[in-house]
Amino acid sequence: MRHRRLRCTAAALAAAIVPAGLAACGGSGGGGSSTAAGTTGPAAARVVAPSGPPATARDFDVRNFSHPTRIDNPWTPLRPGTQYVFEGAANRGHGREPHQVITTITDLTKVIDGVRSVVIWERDINEGRLLEGELAFQAQDDDGNVWNLGEYPEEWSDGRVEGAPDTWIAGIAGASGGIMMRAAPRPGTPSYRQGFAPAIEFADRAKVLRTGLRDCVPLRCFTHVLLTDETNPNEPGDGHQHKFYAPGIGPIRAAPVGGREREVLVLTRIDRLGPDELAAVRRRALRVDKRGYTVSRRVYGRTPPAVPGPVAP
Repeated sequence: MRHRRLRCTAAALAAAIVPAGLAACGGSGGGGSSTAAGTTGPAAARVVAPSGPPATARDFDVRNFSHPTRIDNPWTPLRPGTQYVFEGAANRGHGREPHQVITTITDLTKVIDGVRSVVIWERDINEGRLLEGELAFQAQDDDGNVWNLGEYPEEWSDGRVEGAPDTWIAGIAGASGGIMMRAAPRPGTPSYRQGFAPAIEFADRAKVLRTGLRDCVPLRCFTHVLLTDETNPNEPGDGHQHKFYAPGIGPIRAAPVGGREREVLVLTRIDRLGPDELAAVRRRALRVDKRGYTVSRRVYGRTPPAVPGPVAP
């Protein structure tokens, strides 16, 4: 991993939650054309105060998306040109092996179920080999809720695309969008659906467990951390995770709750891509988008093409 400096002890990194009263160590990345994340908390992100009943998937209304690509929810901010690198381990059938996920917020948009959405490009790398490359689509409503509107995940083997059987797009084949992150997540509120696609048995749900935590990952230590419990009721043994979100940053850790795969991921780097780097990402993501019309004709083939902008900075 480029420019990573690890200063926390292994014990601190293995701990899921660090009590708020304890001192913690932190690490930072540097060098190159990239910059590490700054401070988090009230000074760095606008945390929305609870107001009214929490949103659910039933509240989807295309008329409530005036500026859908301006995603500034403090728990899931999507700023074009930001790249997150997560490191960890997962069991993909050959024992626990090194695992890396690289998530890049592109400056592309795509209309999904009537809503212009931000295109996210994600690469899942296991033992140095690309296993999955995915385009995901998210948008923010006028109340500050971030919606998950679809995913096109390509499965790779020996450097070639084998297919994308788990593709789902809101508004196609009975699928509907769900809430990726509420505007004001708080404990004690009901769980919420993160998307629904009956053809592939996708029905992920999330529930807020705690707020105000302190958590350390290789990048640094964070306060005001949100903890959610996320699972697919159709696969309770394998899709169950605890996820940790830092305000102004987004997800910083995923920890398994049982299951065979037992995927562990922690945030190790945040990069701000320069114009040339972002242009290269755009070209590669557009190639994935174009390929989707051949690989997933019946689902992805029914969407309009991804296009550059307009994405709010």
